[in-house]
Amino acid sequence: MKILALDSSGMVASAAIIEDDVLIGEYSINHKKTHSQTLLPMLDEVVKMTETDLEDVDAIALAKGPGSFTGLRIGSATAKGLGLALNKPIVAVPTMDAIAYNLYHTEGYICPIIDARRNHVYTGIYAWNGDEFEVVKEQCAESIDEIIEEINLFENPVIFLGDGVAVHREHILETCTVPVSFAPAHLNRQRAGAVGSLGMEYYKRGKIETAAGHRPDYLKKSQAEREWEKKHAD
Repeated sequence: MKILALDSSGMVASAAIIEDDVLIGEYSINHKKTHSQTLLPMLDEVVKMTETDLEDVDAIALAKGPGSFTGLRIGSATAKGLGLALNKPIVAVPTMDAIAYNLYHTEGYICPIIDARRNHVYTGIYAWNGDEFEVVKEQCAESIDEIIEEINLFENPVIFLGDGVAVHREHILETCTVPVSFAPAHLNRQRAGAVGSLGMEYYKRGKIETAAGHRPDYLKKSQAEREWEKKHAD
């Protein structure tokens, strides 16, 4: 089984190819350029370097959101275009699930946080029960204080990761009453390898959708939409 994986849900743009249990190629970059500049070139490069024929791919795994509205649209358009052209299904992987999946067999809880501005984050709570990856709290958008309050109720250690750590690290350390740690640099951001690995598990369970039917999961409306609705409320 071979999976092409893409993630452009945050600042990181990432593309990977996974065959069975082997990550045969991954390309990630987190440096200034926009996903419209990086995603297709890195996809092309990882395909060339791994000598992959895209016709042989079984499915396209994609971080479906939440995250950057623009990044999600770029990733979705890329995956949909490939899926339609190649007649391949999409495996839509929740962004927070994929970030948490970076940390395998971790004791305690895993809490990815993506900065959603105005003291809010995209987040979720995850744990490993033996070899089973458990979604304790499904991905959502809420304030950093709300997720910390929930974490404190569990009374177990927690590892935070994601770009929200840089914004809220000090507040987390000050307000968490449970043991806290933070994932290291090579595991604390979006990775297409994690999207592909989790996507392969979802594919085996039949959790797929057509390329035509795929839609990103924004979780909340963009600021422009909220302002338009407020302006036209009357």
